[in-house]
Amino acid sequence: METMDDLVRAIAEFEVEDLDLQAEPAALAAARRSLAESGLLLVGEIHGVRENPLVIRALTRLLEVDAIALEWSEELAGFLRRGLPVDHPLWWFGDGRVTAGHFAVLHADDPLTVTLFDGAVRAGDDWSARDWAMAHRVLGLAARTLVVAGNAHTSLDPTDDGVPMGAVIAEARPGVRAVRIQYGTGRFYNGGPREVNDDVGPAGLRLEGEELVLALPEFHEATVPHLPLERLQQTYGRLGRVAFG
Repeated sequence: METMDDLVRAIAEFEVEDLDLQAEPAALAAARRSLAESGLLLVGEIHGVRENPLVIRALTRLLEVDAIALEWSEELAGFLRRGLPVDHPLWWFGDGRVTAGHFAVLHADDPLTVTLFDGAVRAGDDWSARDWAMAHRVLGLAARTLVVAGNAHTSLDPTDDGVPMGAVIAEARPGVRAVRIQYGTGRFYNGGPREVNDDVGPAGLRLEGEELVLALPEFHEATVPHLPLERLQQTYGRLGRVAFG
C-alpha cells in the first residue's frame, strides 16, 4: 500500500464487525474498577494485527467508555477528519500502529473522543524518557479513557527496557490496571510481515493471577500504510524527529 487512494480503498473495504468478546465476571469487574478508581484502563497490543481496532471497539462498548487514547503522534490530531486520514508522512512508517481498520472503526464510531499521545523525542533521550512524556500526556486526560499502546509500554512495573508509561501512570494513579492482549496463531505487520504461533487458551477477557489478559487464539495481518524511508523523504521532504514504538 503506497498511495492515499490505496489507503482510502482499504478503509472502505474493512468490515467493522462486532467482536464477540467474552469476559469473565471477575476480569470485567477489575477493568471497571480501574476506570472508576483511576479514570484509565491500559491495553497492551502487538502492532499490526487486523483485529486490534475491533478489540478496542468491543472494549469501549463492553465498558461503556466513549474516549480512547492511541500511541500515535499527537502531531497527527489535525490530520484526522471524522476518523479518516488527511495525508501526512507519519501515517506511512509501517510499524503497525496505524492500520486501515483503525480508520474504519474511528469513522464508524464517530463521535468517539480520540486523543493521540506520542510525540517527538529530543536527541539523547532514552526509552524511558519517551514513556515518561507519553504517561504525562495520558495523565492530563479528564474523561474515562481506554489507553492503547504497544505492550512494551503498558506494563505497570519497570522492565528490561526501562520505566514504561504504565509504571509512571501506576505511580500517579495506583488504581490503574492494564489488559495484555495475548496473541495465539497468526500474522502481523510491524516493519514487515511477521508471525506468531502460540497457545493462549480460549478467547476472551480473563484474570491470570492478578493480570488482566485478553486472549485472541487466531488473528490476522492488518493492512498497514507503509513506504520505504527513501520514498518518504522523496515524497514529503524533511521528516523531522519521529518516535517509533
